[in-house]
Amino acid sequence: MLVREALRTLGLHWRPLYGLTLIVTALTTLAGGGIVTAGFLVSWGTFEEVRRSAEQNVADEDPIVAYIDGRMESLQEVGAVVTVLLLVVALVVLAVLHTAHAIAFDHTRNGGQGRMSIGELWARTRPHVGVAIRVEGRTWLRVGAVAFLGFALWAAVEAGAVPGVERTNVGETATMQYRIVGWGLPIAIAGLGLLVYFRHCVATAALVSESSSSKAAVRRSWALTRVAPWKTYGMGLFLAAAVVLVFVLLQYAAAPVAHPLGLAMLWLSGDNAYITGVLVLITPTAVALLLLPLVILPPVYAVVALLYRDLRALESGSRVTSAV
Repeated sequence: MLVREALRTLGLHWRPLYGLTLIVTALTTLAGGGIVTAGFLVSWGTFEEVRRSAEQNVADEDPIVAYIDGRMESLQEVGAVVTVLLLVVALVVLAVLHTAHAIAFDHTRNGGQGRMSIGELWARTRPHVGVAIRVEGRTWLRVGAVAFLGFALWAAVEAGAVPGVERTNVGETATMQYRIVGWGLPIAIAGLGLLVYFRHCVATAALVSESSSSKAAVRRSWALTRVAPWKTYGMGLFLAAAVVLVFVLLQYAAAPVAHPLGLAMLWLSGDNAYITGVLVLITPTAVALLLLPLVILPPVYAVVALLYRDLRALESGSRVTSAV
């Protein structure tokens, strides 16, 4: 089985791969933590205004919604900038780790002797990182474009811009048209983005093995996965389910971390419940995302590396059969 063989091969290189992943995770924690901290510092004054407004509104017996009135836009702008910067960091992390695993498995496939050290693995990975980042960028832009179509349809339905489909308000029973066009169809369209990602999943392995450009690697991945699309989709869905499961478990495991961080934020902010609430809310997800590369990405990328090998073998076999 592909997964069993991938785990066995991963065991041959576990020390350099997990060592490099641990270093990348530590650097990601510093970079991501710095970005989030900067976001809180920039919005600190806004949260103070929210607290003062809330206290005044409570004294005046005004509605709770007035607490954040006029300040949500500022907080959303800061959140958007932080999100974009974190996505850039994530793109670099995925490119580095994917390339490193492709290098290690290519070393084994080509009959490389001995086990690589972390330094040797990084030395072989570093020349490919720039192109690998462009490969990841091309891949996620295509995935994002497909997912955006689903979001655009949902937004159009919510805005009442789709003829024959009326938006269902909260507390009302949704019509069948609204359920299909407003929710089912956007989710289905966005889900196609996942299939697009599966078709590009071996691009980095192709980049390493064939020393190609980013554009050529993406095209090569599309051509290879066309040889056995159902095998690609099946393995992709299996790996995606594994990643989601591990992410959910890490979220639950990280939930207790939010309590001491919340207490620290209360102390730093002078008992500002609003900025503390945001920190407590994002902490489990942030910790889960930081630990995800270390926990699940090595076996995932190991399977992808062997999937690339199998797809190349199937492609060669089909060429021989066609020639005969």
